[in-house]
Amino acid sequence: MSAHLERMNIVITGHVDHGKSTLVGRLLADTGSLPQGKLESVRESCAKNARPFEYSMLLDALEDEQKQGITIDSARIFFKSQAREYVIIDAPGHIEFLRNMLSGASRAVAAVLVIDAIEGVAENSKRHGLLLSLLGISQVVVVINKLDALGYDKNAFLAIQAEYEAYLKTLGITPKAFVPISAREGKNLIQKAPEMAWYQGESVLEVLDSFKNTPREDHSFFAMPLQDVYRFSNENDDRRIYAGTIASGSIGVGEKIRFLPSGKEAHLKSIETWSAPLKESAKADEAVGFTLQEEIYVKNGEVLTKAQERTPIKSVQRLKANLIWLGKNPLQAGREYLFKLGSAKVKASLERIERILDEESQESLQNEALYRHQSGQVILRLSHPIALTAFRENPTLGRFVIVDGFDAAGGGIVLEGLEESSQSPQVNDFEEELFALLQKYFPHRFTLTQSPITQGEKA
Repeated sequence: MSAHLERMNIVITGHVDHGKSTLVGRLLADTGSLPQGKLESVRESCAKNARPFEYSMLLDALEDEQKQGITIDSARIFFKSQAREYVIIDAPGHIEFLRNMLSGASRAVAAVLVIDAIEGVAENSKRHGLLLSLLGISQVVVVINKLDALGYDKNAFLAIQAEYEAYLKTLGITPKAFVPISAREGKNLIQKAPEMAWYQGESVLEVLDSFKNTPREDHSFFAMPLQDVYRFSNENDDRRIYAGTIASGSIGVGEKIRFLPSGKEAHLKSIETWSAPLKESAKADEAVGFTLQEEIYVKNGEVLTKAQERTPIKSVQRLKANLIWLGKNPLQAGREYLFKLGSAKVKASLERIERILDEESQESLQNEALYRHQSGQVILRLSHPIALTAFRENPTLGRFVIVDGFDAAGGGIVLEGLEESSQSPQVNDFEEELFALLQKYFPHRFTLTQSPITQGEKA
């Protein structure tokens, strides 16, 4: 195993009891990815307790899972092949744990979707396909499991493939492959199974190795959500450090940057990192701090960009999005929510629901609310403009969460930012707050007619 092999995040998902844990356990065992002696110790434990050995036992270590027989959290499993290393995320299939499934799938660039050949396409099979679509995961392999129980029947496999392929087409997902397997017997996982000679495609492992990893964002446009601004006073340190993690692109000392949505500009003076020498440049995924040549005031939640660079980032107050709702109370117009994207947090409301995907009829339905476990395309209105992109342009600036009270109740991806005939730039709010303080403490020097807001309106 070479140390230079790349690593890929893949989510394993599907309806409860369709065989996800057995599939992952068998892959781990058959590729030699288990810790030494792990498989033998589980077999011995089963023998001592007069229990039949199952490969799913390699994963079901949580006490609640053992009691309930269902996976309730997203487990990270390090997995390897001759081509690359994987972090396989075993996501829960039960409908009550869709929130956990979303959390796991959000870290993946590809997915394995498991369907039980005996039960066929379940409601959650469709819902999980929709979630993958909402998260923008387009690299998908569908495995039809438990074909050993049907005598490896080709027609049973083809019927399920036709039904689910038609459904995924409505979501814009074209699977790389449909693979007939028996996870328990290890058929078509690593090598082709003679029992299914009628299947001419690749094994599960071969399909996984054919997936492309998400390219690094080093060569994309520069964008960094501003996490916070820090000041230090020890030993006469007067630096003002603008900190965050670079979402895409790269930047160097001396370049001119622009903050969005405020539009303020400055030149980058230095790049700071914790307990490390100064850097001349920084790139995607690095957590850094910047000092600027000009003294400007901005709030966290802004997005740093290069002033001279063309980007798809928009400062908008309305957006179209695909959204999955998991809150106890429905998402509906007239209620106020907290919208979180990148480091930005603003109040938001539902303007309208454009369509709801009904799993049973596959029709677009008009509705006034999204209820728990429903998904739809919506228009959201924000209390203040924020900087964002469509998810396809930049996942960090195109993926959001909606909070209802203290509950993370929904999440989704931005399809597009919507223009308005007039927008009030966010900087006006800051300037208005600053002027109010100046007027309070220096009433004779600052009058209402001197307000930058008033002057702007007169201009």
